[in-house]
Amino acid sequence: MLTMEEALKQSSAPIRFAAGEIVKGHVIEVRPKEVLVDIGYKSEGVISGNEFVDIKVVKVGDEVDVLIEKLEDKEGMVVLSKEKAEFKQNWDKILTNCNEGGRIAGKVKAVVKGGLIVHIGVEAFLPASQIDVMTPKNLAQFVGNTYEFKVVKINQERQNIVLSRRELIEAERTERRQKLLADMVPGDIRKGTVKNITDFGAFIDLNGIDGLLHITDMSWGRIGHPSEVLKVGQDIDVVVLDINKEKERVSLGLKQKMTNPWDAIETKFPVGAKVKGKVVNLVPYGAFVELEPGVEGLVHVTELSWTKRVAKPSDILKQGQDIEAVVLGINRDEQKISLGIRQLESNPWDNAEAKYPPGTRVKGKIRNLTSYGAFIELEEGLDGMIHVSDISWTRKINHPREVFKKGDEVEAQVLEVDKANQRIAVGVKQISTDPWEKIAQLYKVGDLVQGKVTKLASFGAFVGLQHEIDGLVHISQVSEERVDKIKNALKVGQDVNARVIKIDRSDRRIGLSIKAANYSQEQLKAEQAVLDSLKPGEDLVALQHAFDAADEAIKEEPKPE
Repeated sequence: MLTMEEALKQSSAPIRFAAGEIVKGHVIEVRPKEVLVDIGYKSEGVISGNEFVDIKVVKVGDEVDVLIEKLEDKEGMVVLSKEKAEFKQNWDKILTNCNEGGRIAGKVKAVVKGGLIVHIGVEAFLPASQIDVMTPKNLAQFVGNTYEFKVVKINQERQNIVLSRRELIEAERTERRQKLLADMVPGDIRKGTVKNITDFGAFIDLNGIDGLLHITDMSWGRIGHPSEVLKVGQDIDVVVLDINKEKERVSLGLKQKMTNPWDAIETKFPVGAKVKGKVVNLVPYGAFVELEPGVEGLVHVTELSWTKRVAKPSDILKQGQDIEAVVLGINRDEQKISLGIRQLESNPWDNAEAKYPPGTRVKGKIRNLTSYGAFIELEEGLDGMIHVSDISWTRKINHPREVFKKGDEVEAQVLEVDKANQRIAVGVKQISTDPWEKIAQLYKVGDLVQGKVTKLASFGAFVGLQHEIDGLVHISQVSEERVDKIKNALKVGQDVNARVIKIDRSDRRIGLSIKAANYSQEQLKAEQAVLDSLKPGEDLVALQHAFDAADEAIKEEPKPE
């Protein structure tokens, strides 16, 4: 082995010994914490053991490049640095071979505040925002890995370098994106990775460009949210539906890889067929039933029952319920199927006319009362309606609650069956004989009768007689003395004796007189003549109006406390 002196003699270039110069030296001694090196100077140099990767493997005679820090310290020795020599050599090499904007490979050395330290021959800084397209949360995962970087900035004075990996990734993605856009055509099936999920769909990374997979193109069936089908990071095959090269947008589909279930819908679900399905959604106008993935039918609220008036589908059905239905209609173009549940049972109205012909006597309970009549339940799902005018032959009924209450069991007669409008008219008065047909046998002018005051009006009082017939006592017929207000003379519920002074069969009315209860025949004739001469509106000509007036008078009376 050549000595340093011999090596110097053979070297054509003289060695310059000065601080900051890099020279070659040979190890002459290895100590526990330092290494002595002969650089051919008048004294040996010393290098700290920390500058070697493993001081244990250093041997006497090893050649090493060193940088002269001081030619002589207080002990007369040369102070050397192996690391600074390497840094200066690498720095010069980097400046020679790499400029700002150039590419260089390096190994991630450590995590520091704001980014990573990368060894590229010298230590360079990689900001966290420049590590990847999306700033990673865990920087430690990159330590120990080797990547290629772009040199963003070189500061020679401070001898530091700033790198970027993100710019290279974006450049590569741009190149791949342009190639993908050029090569891709609608109908292609491409591999991709779910990058992000939103309420309206998912963005799929196609290794160079992101495509949108809309929620409506994920499945032929109903999907509440894309997360029901996909997960971030999932690898999937998608179909290219549309490409906008100018805006660099790609629309993707997943359901298009499968056959559209609506293509053979008439064969699978013919009209009239009985089908099974699950209730997937309830709305005010009906229920949506899934027959198979991608195929739903609508049961309209009117198709839930033949007889029940269903206010809302949720009164009968529940979401998730398995049901049977009948296919009523199919519109393949609009992808709509009409279903019915009531068609699973026979329509009771089909036999209503035969079962309840006019004249049939029926019994049932009062189910509901309205201002115009009462509804009696004939059977499950079939009601008959008793109009207020069909409750009594003789009495004027203003509201059915005057006679009935819910739950009352009544007997009635069928008057009419309207199948088209699903109505059955029944009457209570028709099961008895109209008393006015034999009124001549029941009452005659001059008869003395007993009754109870039922209503008061400004012009007189109504008195209930036998056979459910009402008579009217005009205010002038209450007393011999003048009566200004009828309520001062009579009370509702009061028992009175009266004389029949007028019978009008054609208009179905009876005139009574309380004051004439003790009259002679001559007096009765005279009183009847007075009644006949009353002005229009004061007589009994409009009994209907008299009843109406009586109702108004009752409404105006103060309610008892």
